[in-house]
This record gives sequence, C-alpha cells and structure tokens, in this order.
Amino acid sequence: MRIALAADHAGFRLKQQVADHLAKAGHEVIDLGTDSTQPVDYPDYAVAAGTAVLEGKAERGVIICGSGAGAAVAANKLAGIRASLAHDTYTAHQAVEHDDLNVLALGARVIGEALATEIVDSFVAARFSGDERHRRRLAKLRAIEQATPDRTAVPPPE
Repeated sequence: MRIALAADHAGFRLKQQVADHLAKAGHEVIDLGTDSTQPVDYPDYAVAAGTAVLEGKAERGVIICGSGAGAAVAANKLAGIRASLAHDTYTAHQAVEHDDLNVLALGARVIGEALATEIVDSFVAARFSGDERHRRRLAKLRAIEQATPDRTAVPPPE
C-alpha cells in the first residue's frame, strides 16, 4: 500500500519510526516531512498528506502532531478526507471498516512507538465493509461537504 506520511516537529521522531516500520512491512512510504524538530505548523503537513490521498498519490495517509487532534482537524478541512485521531487499535480499524477512514492521526506526545506501530498496522490492514448502512452514512457525509462553502482551495502557508 502507498501511504502518505507527514508530521510536524512534535511528531518528527515518531514519523521516522513509523516510516521505518511501514517500509519493513513492505509498504511504499511517501514522506512529506517535516525533516527535523524545528518548529513548523501542523496544518501544512496534514494538508500535504490529505492532498496526496485525494490526488491518488497515496491510498491512505498517516499524520502526526503532538496530540494528533490538530492534524486531524486540519486534514478534515479537505473535502473527501475522512481523518480520525486514534490512540487504540480498535478505533483505527473500526473507523476504516465503518467510516472508510482514509487518514489516520496520531499524537506523538500521547502514545509511544510500540503502540503507534500497532495502531498503524490495524489501520493499514482494515478494509471498508461496504455495508449498506455505512454507505448510507458516507453519502450523508458527502452531502454535508457539498452543502458547505468550497473547501478545496487551501491558502499557501505564510
């Protein structure tokens, strides 16, 4: 699987560990930065990963910031992205199976490497069930996106 991976400065070290883990498992990792612990803004990296998914460059995305919350919020501003913060394996796979999650957010200051890799494995292995009730709910999410102002134009970073 091609996975877009991005993090801000708080998630940099965990991003490196997750990248190594995914590569060893045979996945193609598209590393979208950041490349150090120098302070950067998490929305820039969350949008980069979400955009890679939307453009078909990656099948799924993993984004990492300090808590994971800000990165998830930022990614969800992109129409077509369904991002969720997960600090447990159940949420990681259930969100794919029921909600067709395409971007996983992790909090580097909340979980350690071992748990992070288990969560990522659960997310990557999961498949959308396609059950009618889940397709119906996804259609409602798409309708919400269509009823809101244009969310596809992202301003460049300052």
